[in-house]
Order: sequence, then C-alpha cells, then structure tokens
Amino acid sequence: MNKRKLGKTGLEIAPLVFGGNVFGWTIDQDTSFQLLDAFVAAGFNSVDTADMYSKWVPGHTGGESETIIGEWLKRRGNRSRVIIATKVGLDMGDGNKGLGRAHILRSAENSLRRLQTDYIDLYQSHTDDQDTPMEETLAAFGELLKQGKVRAIGASNHKGPRLAESLEISRKSGLPAYQTLQPNYSLIERTEYETNLEPICEKAGLGVINYFPLAAGFLTGKYRSEADVAGKARARNVSQYLNERGFKVLAALDQVAKKYNATPAGVSLAWLLARPSITAPIVSATSVEQLKDLFVSVNLALDKDSIALLNQASA
Repeated sequence: MNKRKLGKTGLEIAPLVFGGNVFGWTIDQDTSFQLLDAFVAAGFNSVDTADMYSKWVPGHTGGESETIIGEWLKRRGNRSRVIIATKVGLDMGDGNKGLGRAHILRSAENSLRRLQTDYIDLYQSHTDDQDTPMEETLAAFGELLKQGKVRAIGASNHKGPRLAESLEISRKSGLPAYQTLQPNYSLIERTEYETNLEPICEKAGLGVINYFPLAAGFLTGKYRSEADVAGKARARNVSQYLNERGFKVLAALDQVAKKYNATPAGVSLAWLLARPSITAPIVSATSVEQLKDLFVSVNLALDKDSIALLNQASA
C-alpha cells in the first residue's frame, strides 16, 4: 500500500482513514474489532476519532469510540503500526468544551487513558473556539508536543479566515502550527473547501483528511428517495441532497461506475483521491463487506473525461 505524506507532520498514511464515529454507536465492540482488523490487514494504517464520540447516543457520556479503539490496540499489540488521530473541543457535558488550556490538557489525559497509549499521533481542534485566544490554544498544544504526548496538531471545522489567522499567529509567535485540516468535503459538498480552504491548505502545505467523503452515505447511491432514508441513522444528513442537483450527481456517478465496473462509492472516493490537495478521505462502514467495497477506490484511476463529467454534474 502506497503511503502519502500527511502535510508536514512527518507521518505517512495510506489513502483512506477509518472514521471511528461508528464505534459504540452503530456497531458494537466485536464488530468494531472485525472492521479494524480488516482495515489494517488490507494495508491501511490510520484511524480518526474524537473524545465526544458518541455522546449523542442516549445513555452515552462520550469516549465510547476511543475506549473501543484503545482496547483493540491493547489486544492486538499494534500501537506502533497504527496512526491514531483524535479531537478535542466539542461539548462533553457540564461545560467541558472549548479550546482553553485547562480543557485541552485535561482532555488529552482522558483520551490517552481511554486509548491506552502514551501518545496521540494527531491531536485536532474539533471545532473553532472564538471565545479563547488562539495563542492560548496553540500554547497548550505546544505543551503536549514538548511532553511527547502529541506528535502533531490539526484543525477541524475551521473557516478559511480563522484558519489563516491561526497559521499567521503561529508564524509570528513561534507557537506550534496546525499541520492538517479536517473539512467536510465531497463530490456534493464542494464550495466551502474549494473556495475558502483549499488555497490556504496548498499554500501552507497542510495535509487534508476530509470527513463525509460520501456525504453521509448519499454518494453510495443507496438513498434515492425519502422512503430510502426513513428510519436510518443518517436520515437528517442525507435528506438535504434529495433534490435536482443531487440526482444529477448520482446519474453521473452511475455512468462512471458502469464504465469502470465499480460502485458509486468507489468512484466518489477515487474522484477525491485524484485531487492533489486531498491526502486521505475518512471513511466509515458497519460491515466488512461495506469496507471492502471502499478499498477498490485506491486503485481506481479515473480518466480526465470521467473527472470532467463528475465536476460538471456537481458544479
């Protein structure tokens, strides 16, 4: 499996990252272990999670995903071979949120404990915190970097101007800089990233691991009507794409998928992997069969005509 450099972090990752939000939410620990085993057996080496996964589930407190990953790492004894990315900043309850120094340092210790490791490969700000000075946030990350508890830092869900401001503060102050970005980007969610974020990432040499590369499942092609999404866990996210533009994108995906004897999901990921600024999309699955369907995208090289067709349909 060819690895890609993750920005300037010094880390190298395979072209797909496993999204750990499903662990402890839509799949239990045993199924999570099966998926993680299949993922690394296929040559992939990075997993993304967050401290608050999956607090939204009734009865959960957050940390469920990290706990499952930590138990898997312990049982498999493969910590040094897997890149672990997690995030801090979203509400963990009782006012525990944001990117203030105390919360970051406390949350890092909690994540390390749940992950059963003494270092986090990539520690990310889960969302922008405009109530905390960026200098305070970056200095806190700097403490963790100096202690060896974190190897690199990144940003998630940041708007272009705030990301640019953060990088400028790092440059002027000598504080650590974000080396990666985790944006919402897919064939059907293009404007924000391509217009406001991609130029910054390319100029600064940031690695990009985008989430929702399949638009919460819409780009798999299995949701083509309101009846298809009824009662599904991601119904709210998918329904917004059931419109003229969404159906136009699905038609183009069907056409290209037929040409390559592939799936719409595989083509969607291959379209992303052909974009120079994208390091590795974050993908999730709830069965080994679903996961294996996504693997083919790594070896699916779309021609210029296919990319142009997809670009036009999703413009």
